[in-house]
Amino acid sequence: MFDLDKWQEIFETIRKNKLRTILTGFSVSWGIFMLIILLGSGNGLQNGVLDQFKQDAVNSLWIYSGRTSLPFSGMKAGRRIQFTNDDYQKTKDSGLDIDKISSRYSIFRNNLISYKTEFVNYNIIAVHPDTETLESTSNIKGRFLNEIDVKNFRKVVAISTVVEEALFKRENPIGKYVKINGIPFQVIGTFTDYSERDLQRVYVPISTAQKVFNGANRISNMSFTTNTPDIESLQAMEQYLRKSFATRHKFDVTDRRAMWINNNMENYQRTMALFSGIRIFVWIIGIFTIIAGIVGVSNIMIIVVRERTKEIGIRKALGATPNSIVGLVLLESVLITSAAGYIGLVLGVILLEVLAPHTQIEFFMNPSVDLSVGIQATLVLVFAGLLAGFFPAWKAANVRPIEALAHE
Repeated sequence: MFDLDKWQEIFETIRKNKLRTILTGFSVSWGIFMLIILLGSGNGLQNGVLDQFKQDAVNSLWIYSGRTSLPFSGMKAGRRIQFTNDDYQKTKDSGLDIDKISSRYSIFRNNLISYKTEFVNYNIIAVHPDTETLESTSNIKGRFLNEIDVKNFRKVVAISTVVEEALFKRENPIGKYVKINGIPFQVIGTFTDYSERDLQRVYVPISTAQKVFNGANRISNMSFTTNTPDIESLQAMEQYLRKSFATRHKFDVTDRRAMWINNNMENYQRTMALFSGIRIFVWIIGIFTIIAGIVGVSNIMIIVVRERTKEIGIRKALGATPNSIVGLVLLESVLITSAAGYIGLVLGVILLEVLAPHTQIEFFMNPSVDLSVGIQATLVLVFAGLLAGFFPAWKAANVRPIEALAHE
């Protein structure tokens, strides 16, 4: 391995066949380059999709009402299903594995919010305190809504950093009063969120909004987090909820348009399974591309062995062992594949680093490969070099000196 004469001989052989070595190395380099680009692109796609999941709690279910599409018990299709506070309370007390839960009442008309001479229009969403977890919001100043706010019908509001900037500029908003559709609400906190959509809103207690804005006991939708980890249990939970809501609101339990459930946990697990498949597919494509390069290296090594057959015969006649012959061929093969592959690896990483700042879009961001991929690629390169040189080396080691010396 550290025999200086061997390395001098290998470099001399490469020097005499520069074009052949460059073209052979290019095929390996291209294979590794494409593998890194594909893996980086796959990671970029995964990062973009996972960023969408950050907008809401991953382990959450969201329940929405709709219109019936099937007749039921003499009632025609097309009825609007209206959820109420009773749905929230019965779901909360259902005995399901529920961690955080919130219902929502959205105010869709006249979303005017004002402070002094500033007037803006943002979404006004009435919720329970657990929305802070469900929407993955992060408090910046003050606090979020709490149960006392809901119980006592407090006129308080939590605003996003976007709303804060629009209304208060550089003034501290905590404790100040804003008017929501002409009614004063005290600002108790500001929050930020992963989602640009969620930054275009303010949150008020649901009990207050139902009372002040004539919401009665109506709710728009409901959501909760669960500690249930497996798909089967989640699906069983969905079936229970459908039956429960169908009984209360008198619609066919098979009517998917009457009630829609978005299962974030199930979607997340399916997405992760999808990306696992994509990674396997990318590795398969990359490895086959590398194999094409290995075949080229192997063919070149066969030519090298054939050109040096007489020299190998002389070595063996002078007492060279088969292992020394094999080692010489393998070292040359590993050197070519490793050096060329490393160049492809470095170029791939550089390209990803250059493109990363310019590819930050909604479902694609931060295309990159981590250290473990570099280590794996390096191991692939070493194995590829050994594989490419093994058969030519084996042939060289088994050549008979007398036949080698007679070779033309």
